[in-house]
Amino acid sequence: MEDSTTPDADREDLRSDRREKPRPYRPRQKTRREKIVSRLRELGPGLITGAADDDPSGIATYSQAGAAFGYGLLWTALVSLPLMSAIQLMCARIGIVARSGLAAVLREHYPRWLLWLACSLLVIGNTINIAADLAGMAAGARLLTGIPSIWFVPAFTALILALLVFASYENMTRVLKWLTLALFSYVFAAMLSGADWLAVARGTIIPRITFSRDYLLTFVAIMGTTISPYLFFWQAALNAEQDQLIMRRIVGRPRRAVQRELRAAARDVNAGMLFSNLIMYFIILTAGATLNRAGITNVQTAEQAAQALQPIAGSAASLLFTLGLVGTGMLGIPVLAGSAAYAIAEAAAWRAGMDEKVHNARQFYGVIAFAMIVGMLLNFLHVNAIKLLIGSAVINGLLAPPLIAIVLVVCNNERVMGEHRNRKMLNVLGGLGVLLMTGAAVALIFSWL
Repeated sequence: MEDSTTPDADREDLRSDRREKPRPYRPRQKTRREKIVSRLRELGPGLITGAADDDPSGIATYSQAGAAFGYGLLWTALVSLPLMSAIQLMCARIGIVARSGLAAVLREHYPRWLLWLACSLLVIGNTINIAADLAGMAAGARLLTGIPSIWFVPAFTALILALLVFASYENMTRVLKWLTLALFSYVFAAMLSGADWLAVARGTIIPRITFSRDYLLTFVAIMGTTISPYLFFWQAALNAEQDQLIMRRIVGRPRRAVQRELRAAARDVNAGMLFSNLIMYFIILTAGATLNRAGITNVQTAEQAAQALQPIAGSAASLLFTLGLVGTGMLGIPVLAGSAAYAIAEAAAWRAGMDEKVHNARQFYGVIAFAMIVGMLLNFLHVNAIKLLIGSAVINGLLAPPLIAIVLVVCNNERVMGEHRNRKMLNVLGGLGVLLMTGAAVALIFSWL
């Protein structure tokens, strides 16, 4: 019997088979605009932390550094950026990998004395910093109104507590981030200040180090207000909370790969720390080009600090300065109080979270209220606001080295981090941070003695 099929039919069947074969999946390439939008959406905990780092204590410290030493301390921005980025990235990695804050990890894996030592150092430093930031905000408000600053301290305390209790921190920061844009006025003021750009370049690239008490005090304050202990606990807690939020949103779908989350966190942290150090650099530069050149080498009042903005703002310098102080204070103080509350709540295994209702997390909000109220009461000791701001930065500089060492120990613990333990570069930068800040703190203490 002959085959009834024809060559034409065979060719048609072959074409049909080819059409029916599934093609391999190829993801659509994102456009440049989509890539930019995707990267911007990644910005979160790191950017908030970077913005909160330039709090009133930071503004006062950087202004004093520029006034006292001109461009001589600009190099600190280049040194602090990689150290700060590495330390904050380690804290973010703890939050993502362990899915817990730093204090919770210490409670689970380390002796209780280490846990409560870290928490005690944090609460002491944060409470003093809250007091200083409230004083700075009140001093700025006095510039505009003429009302004694002591009346603004309880007002700002009540306002921030109310916002923390009745509004989510995320919603609050969406509005307050715009106030921090006033800090960019330092960038423009520097451009209009008639700075000696050759001297600026030398001060940026060539460190001029002296071992005088004032120089060491200012250096420790700069490092302390830039690489602040409260940021370590805040970064880890915020990344852990963000991870929990992502998990709730993707119920029924596979969890994103940890490695992908870590890469996104690195981009977020690096962007936030770059923003923070850029503002630091230009505050020092602007103060050096204006206050130092005018012979104001010791900033005693908020009015003197505000003069740095006169090249761009003229008579409105006080307004711009106050907006910067209030905006950064409204961002920074919740981070200070929140990081202390996260640490204590995690150490005691209490329920915690900035979006928790008060009746569900009474102890957590109780720690926030305690830190805020004690910080407010410290202002009634009538300490000069600028001195208190710089003093809080020095205290953070003295407390930071042991806490950085604790972060390093945790990030190299295989039981905590598994295969995501620190790479060599993070260990090197973290170790350099400990050595540099410890050396400066020891030299400062010897200069006092």
